[in-house]
Amino acid sequence: MLRRSIRNRTLVLVLGILLLSLSLISWRSYRDARHEIEELFDAQLAQSARLVQGLVMREMEPSARHALQSALDAAVNARRNQGVPGHDYETKLGFQVYAADGSSVLQSAGAPNGALQELAKPASASPFSALSGGYHDVQLDGHAWRLFLLHDPEDELWILVSERDDVRGELVGKIARRSLLPDLIGLPLLALLIWLAVGLGLRPLAHMAQLLKNRDPDNLAPLLLAPLPQELEPVAASLNRLLQQVNQLVDREKRFIADAAHELRTPLAVLRIHAQNAQQADSEADRDEALRQLLAGVDRTTRVVTQLLTLARLEPSAQQLRLAPLDMRRLTRDTLAELTPLAIARDQELTLEIDEHDDCSLTGDAASLATLLQNLVGNALTYTPSGGRIEVQLRSTPDKLIIEVADSGPGIAPELREQLFERFVRLGDGQGAGLGLSIVARIAELHGATVELLDSALGGLRAIVRVPRT
Repeated sequence: MLRRSIRNRTLVLVLGILLLSLSLISWRSYRDARHEIEELFDAQLAQSARLVQGLVMREMEPSARHALQSALDAAVNARRNQGVPGHDYETKLGFQVYAADGSSVLQSAGAPNGALQELAKPASASPFSALSGGYHDVQLDGHAWRLFLLHDPEDELWILVSERDDVRGELVGKIARRSLLPDLIGLPLLALLIWLAVGLGLRPLAHMAQLLKNRDPDNLAPLLLAPLPQELEPVAASLNRLLQQVNQLVDREKRFIADAAHELRTPLAVLRIHAQNAQQADSEADRDEALRQLLAGVDRTTRVVTQLLTLARLEPSAQQLRLAPLDMRRLTRDTLAELTPLAIARDQELTLEIDEHDDCSLTGDAASLATLLQNLVGNALTYTPSGGRIEVQLRSTPDKLIIEVADSGPGIAPELREQLFERFVRLGDGQGAGLGLSIVARIAELHGATVELLDSALGGLRAIVRVPRT
């Protein structure tokens, strides 16, 4: 269903891109916020260490240091026992002041125990011999601590300010939650708005699909959809063009069936009459004559049916031509060889003129071109009287082949020649169905060729077909 739905596929792509973008933006914002918070807290650690440095001096009397330590402890105890305002983070922050030998001079209540020993590993005579001032990270009592160590060379004191890592982590977590919460709440709302927007944007397409779905199969009228989005205009135009072509094809087929039924009605009625005459004949001679007429009618009906089938095969909806390189010289000779017995039976002269040096190759459908020749020569044989002459000529030019069929028949008036290419049009005394030249015109059209009817030097009609080589 997802692959077949443009709406669902669009929604998945848009929401996927949106989710990915928001995730990347949130991750980048979280990383930048964490970095800035780390910088801020590190700056506060350094500032606190320098404040302690300014308060504690080496020359301070032990009693003064003891009093300062007592004041620090009392402040913490007062918050715990008497509810003095403060903050829970106080126990996660601390400082320690050490003498050069590692002895503790002063420390806050929240200072972690063992921080100096953890930094001074492995132990040495002087714990500060291998230490340098600056920032350090250690693990104490299951917690990560951020330390800042400051050396006071004037008083020979070392000041260690500490801060538990979850102080920073909690702040970063709050910032991340507050920054992500609008995204988490807004994403479903945004998805709903996108769903509605995509549906609104695809409404013309859905309307077109529904119109086609509810359309009567017999309704080939053009689609009337206005106004249409720019993207759907080519689709609607193509559909209307296709409907128009189908409508024309159906009309052509209906007209063809009607004409064929009309054309076959007469020869079938004649066949029935000849059969009745043969059945009711009084003498053997009358029966033979009726049977002879019956056979002639069958031959004529067979020709009509064959031509109808050939014309149907050449319709636009029929199978495509099988184009292939072929030698028109051989094709012409083979076709005329099949028609020669008919010319002999009618005491007609059928000749072929081809220059053996001409290149008579082209790309086309051999069966269709053979049918074209059969119809042109067959018409000439039919309309040329006994003792007449039919000349077939094949000429070559660089880009096309020219086929000429000339006869010594009665010919056709110039103003009537265009009518010969219409279906079921017969002029003169011919017994055909009036489809021969229609078939020729259709085959020529499929090959991009042209057909022209002119006067023949033999006194009859000359048909010229110019077939391009490709």
